[in-house]
Amino acid sequence: MARPKHRSIPKPSTMFDRDWEWSELTAFATAEGTGPRLGVVSGRRRQGKSFLLQALAEATGGFYYAALEASAVESLRLLGEAVARHTDASVPPRPTDWGEALELLFNLAAERPVTIVIDEFPYLVRNDPSLPSRLQAALGVRAGRYLERHPRLVVCGSAMSFMGGLLSGTSPLYGRANLDLVVHALGYREAAEFWNIRDPRLAVLTHSVVGGTPAYRREFVDDDVPDGLDDFDDWVCRTVLNPARPLYGEADFLLAAEPDVRDRSLYHSVLAAVATGNHTSGGIAGAVGRKATDISQPLTVLKRCGLLTAEPDAFRGNRSAYRIAEPLIAFHHAVVRPSQTFLAHRRGAAAVWARSQDTFLSQVVGPHFERLCREWASWHADLETFGGLPIDVSAGSVSDPAARTSHEVDVVVHGAIGQDQGVLLSIGEAKWNKVMDVRHLDRLRHILTLLAARGIDTAHARPACYSGIGFTPALRAAAARGEVILVDLERLYSGS
Repeated sequence: MARPKHRSIPKPSTMFDRDWEWSELTAFATAEGTGPRLGVVSGRRRQGKSFLLQALAEATGGFYYAALEASAVESLRLLGEAVARHTDASVPPRPTDWGEALELLFNLAAERPVTIVIDEFPYLVRNDPSLPSRLQAALGVRAGRYLERHPRLVVCGSAMSFMGGLLSGTSPLYGRANLDLVVHALGYREAAEFWNIRDPRLAVLTHSVVGGTPAYRREFVDDDVPDGLDDFDDWVCRTVLNPARPLYGEADFLLAAEPDVRDRSLYHSVLAAVATGNHTSGGIAGAVGRKATDISQPLTVLKRCGLLTAEPDAFRGNRSAYRIAEPLIAFHHAVVRPSQTFLAHRRGAAAVWARSQDTFLSQVVGPHFERLCREWASWHADLETFGGLPIDVSAGSVSDPAARTSHEVDVVVHGAIGQDQGVLLSIGEAKWNKVMDVRHLDRLRHILTLLAARGIDTAHARPACYSGIGFTPALRAAAARGEVILVDLERLYSGS
């Protein structure tokens, strides 16, 4: 089916990146056709959703309303006042319920298509759970009188557990949305550009703390950017370890803001267990002192909130590894939370940071570097690198019966060669703080032998070494002979 025609609207000059998101939003808002259209925008907090939608409403001459945590009566009054300001009405309308409120909003688009944005939509549904059903009725059946008004209605929210179910099969709005857009954090390369960090080693260290969340640079540290590697330690102490800065308490807020989280102490313990290296449900349960059945609900909720991911093992289909999705939360639980009492005195940041270096490198930066290597293989490696198109990139574990052990593989690339799908293209090892040598290549070759013995086709699999420091001359010579792929920090940030 051909995509509806739409107007091209230039992206605001003040908007960094977000080309794809802006294109999708403007295409939705300006698409030809009569009748109402519904768009849903979601994403974790601080990713710039409101900025995007305010810019969309301004660029299209639309209406923007940001809901507050308020009673239903107050919310309806505030909406009426916002409509009055938009229409220059002398007397604000007074809708008595959300049925009347939706009629009021839809009437804004009686003569032409108008963008109508309702931000923080979950706040309104909390006061009136019938709102999605009322919205379904207002959208109508795409026939008769329902085609006489042309709102391009966008509802937005940061409560991922709620927004994820808004268009599910049990929701009244299932099948009604013309747009379902998730605004993600910036990619690691874009984040380095946004922070104006050109040193790739500093970029990895900074990203392992604040990730790609745009607001953390502007609103949370007031444009305080580490001025080189020599300044990184001081930057950590004056920002994320400083109780006077909002970044210090952000991890707690991200969890508290999710309405489905009930026992916050248990949820924090689950996140701490994952941050300190427990990636299976059994390991997490053991770390928090609960049965596996007791933590199944927290794991489900944390996944639904976008705070945890469950990544399937590349070689064990029945096993998944839980990982924290937001770097700041991993940093908080590995470094900040264990020392919060000491940090509260506001003079202990330097001492806490000094004794946390090993923890930071092993539990935060090391796993984060592995994640960035997987992202590089997914998004930035070209076809020639792996000899095929990367489709699925993950981590995995391979058992070694003779040695009575198992080998962890940090980067496993499956992809396509011609018409063949699911081909094993590469297995790789990532070391953040170690110069890699031929012993790492020998280990990867041994793992390929184990996989071949299990009947896995390894004919196209290329060993890969990823290092934050570099490689020995012998390993570089092996790469020159085509025996191994080498990815250093320069290639991670600017190569393919």
